[in-house]
Amino acid sequence: MRAILVSDFGGPEVLVPAVVMDPVANHDELLVRVTGAGVNYADTHQAENTYLSGSTLPFVPGGEVVGEVVDPGGTPRRVCGFVSRGGGYAELAVVSAALAFDVPGQVSDPQALAVLVQGLTAWHLVHTCARVQPGESVVVHAAAGGVGNLAVQLAKAAGAGRVIATASTQDKLDLAVGLGADVGVLLGEGVTAHDVKARLLEANGGRKVDSVFEMVGGATFDGSLAALAPFGRLVAFGMASRTQPAPLHPATLMVGSHSVIGFWLMDCLRPGLVHAMVGTPLRDLLEQVADGRLAPLEGHTYPLVAAREAHEDMRARRTTGKVVLDPRLDEQHG
Repeated sequence: MRAILVSDFGGPEVLVPAVVMDPVANHDELLVRVTGAGVNYADTHQAENTYLSGSTLPFVPGGEVVGEVVDPGGTPRRVCGFVSRGGGYAELAVVSAALAFDVPGQVSDPQALAVLVQGLTAWHLVHTCARVQPGESVVVHAAAGGVGNLAVQLAKAAGAGRVIATASTQDKLDLAVGLGADVGVLLGEGVTAHDVKARLLEANGGRKVDSVFEMVGGATFDGSLAALAPFGRLVAFGMASRTQPAPLHPATLMVGSHSVIGFWLMDCLRPGLVHAMVGTPLRDLLEQVADGRLAPLEGHTYPLVAAREAHEDMRARRTTGKVVLDPRLDEQHG
C-alpha cells in the first residue's frame, strides 16, 4: 500500500511517500480503508521526535483515521477511530475495535476527524480541566485552529459569559467570531508576555480572565498566566511555538489561587478510562455535529502524497480548522 514513511527525524522534508506492507489486524482490531487521515500539530513534533512520547524509526505517522472497515461479505461500516500502532498516513490502517466509532451519515469525513483528537481535546478543556461555569470569561488561543474553533463553540454552549478568541491574523479572528467568540485579539509574531496580558485584559473590559486554553507556549503562556483572575485556570495542551515559558514557582500560583493544568489526550486512552473519557464525550460530539449544534471548521484536504506540504502549511500557521490527508486524491495530484 501507499503510505508516508519517516526514516529520519526532522522537519516536513522527512515525510516521504513510499510503498510499504499492508498492516494486519489482530482479533481485537479493525482493518480500515482510509478515506481521510487527520493531521494534528502533534504530528509535526512526532516527525522531529520532540513529542511527549518518543518514536522509533522508521514509522508511518498519523494517529486518527476515518474510512470503511475491510470486512469482505460483512455489513458496510464507516468508522472513525484511533490507530492501534500509528500508521494513519496510509491507504490502510489498523484501528482498535474499542476505539472505533460509527459515523452518522450526516457527518462528513473531515467533521468526523475533527471531533476525534481535536474535538475530544476541546471537550475536556471545557468540561474536565477548566470546568467552565456560566458567566465566566474564557480565552481560546489559536481560536481558528482545529481545537480552538471547537473550544469556542463548546465554551459558549457551556454558558461562558465572554469568549475571547486570539489568532495570528484578522481573517482567523473573523472566523472565530463567526463561530461564536465575543471578541477577537490579534497576537502576531514578536508578541511579548506584557502584550498578551494587556490585550487580554482590554478584551475583557479591564478585568482579568477566568480560564485560558493555551497551546502556544513561551510569551503567550507567560502573559496568559499573568492575566488570570483569582481562582483562574490556565490549561496547557500544546507548545506550538516550541519555546518554553518562564520557570514557574509555587508562590506565583498561590497569590491569586491560580491553577495551571496540563492536558494530553493520550491519558484518556488508558485502560479503564476509555468509556468515560473517550466513548461518552465522542458520541455526544458526533450527535451534536449530526444535528447541527456543533459546526467543526473544515480546513484544507491534501492528497496523501502532499503530507509534507500539509505540515509546512500547519507549521507556518497557514491552516485553519481540521487538516486532512485523502489517499484517494493522489492520482489527481499526479
